Amino acid sequence: MTKPYAHQFLDGSPCDLPAGKVVCVGLNYAAHIKEMASQSSAEPMLFIKPKSALTSLTEPLVIPQGLGSVHFETEMAILIGKQLSQCSEQAVLPAIAGAGVALDLTLRDLQKQLRDAGHPWEKAKGWDGACPISAFVSPDKISNLQNVDLKLEQNGVSKQDGNTAQMLSPVIPLIAYMSRFFTLEPGDVILTGTPEGVGPLELGDQLVVKLGELLSVSVADIRFRESS
Repeated sequence: MTKPYAHQFLDGSPCDLPAGKVVCVGLNYAAHIKEMASQSSAEPMLFIKPKSALTSLTEPLVIPQGLGSVHFETEMAILIGKQLSQCSEQAVLPAIAGAGVALDLTLRDLQKQLRDAGHPWEKAKGWDGACPISAFVSPDKISNLQNVDLKLEQNGVSKQDGNTAQMLSPVIPLIAYMSRFFTLEPGDVILTGTPEGVGPLELGDQLVVKLGELLSVSVADIRFRESS
């Protein structure tokens, strides 16, 4: 049994922000759009993971059985510290409480089945534990949110190596755009998209996930969810 999820700061300072929803953007890197054989959209493509998807990246990754391949997608995560609703871009930066790194775990086979049928695909993205996330660093530790490396190594092999400068929708305008549709509450998390190189997880994999020089998290335990 994993510990109940609660937001944490990397420096150990207390975080009294409750875990909230996770608002995500898909297809925010051109190279990832190409590798997925997808098409870019005129506006950001948004979807939500419930708070039950949140789990600590330092805990074992628990993935479903019998639902096909589970893919990793490495993303910069932004912790919201103040309510944002229909906000301007100028209001966004003061509302950011921290930045971290997360995996947008995706049931890829199920996602394709749902898409091909024209159905919503939240089941492929929002299952329990589908958003393993690191502790957060203070935003004053990051000089430029649009120049941060995102990396993932799988069993010692580099699989994802991107930079937030490659985003099609930069962080600040993206969060302002999200607030037009969803009120962002303190404790909510924003996932900002994944660079190319996504791929399947296997039991026994060892992962290292990095956010620039700020964060490096090792994951050495991937297991199937036990049947109840």
